[in-house]
Amino acid sequence: MERDIPISAAADRLDTTPRMLRYREGLGLLPVTKEQPTGRGHRHRRFTEADVQTVAAGLELERSYDITPAALSFALRVLAEPATRVRVRAYGERLGRLTPPPARALDFEQQKALRLLKSAPPHPLP
Repeated sequence: MERDIPISAAADRLDTTPRMLRYREGLGLLPVTKEQPTGRGHRHRRFTEADVQTVAAGLELERSYDITPAALSFALRVLAEPATRVRVRAYGERLGRLTPPPARALDFEQQKALRLLKSAPPHPLP
């Protein structure tokens, strides 16, 4: 059975502070806990070895890409929420940092037909 460790010990192992771990938890960067509140509704977060390794992986991503915890949290949101992904992609295309996906042949033909219809002079009715 895995032994749970308190947040202070987890913070020491990760070379961070309990406050930073709570901040990361608020951003959704800690594994979900199934612990129920104790006492007056407070819960004392405890970490398994797998939790510590998961948080360490997140910290390594932040260091490797020189990003903040908030940036990593948003990246996960983009991956998890299709509507957010669509909006961010559209923004990237407007900036010119992303190329639009290639148009399908039918889309091209439809747009061509619409352009021809708009440019055609109106015909008088008989």
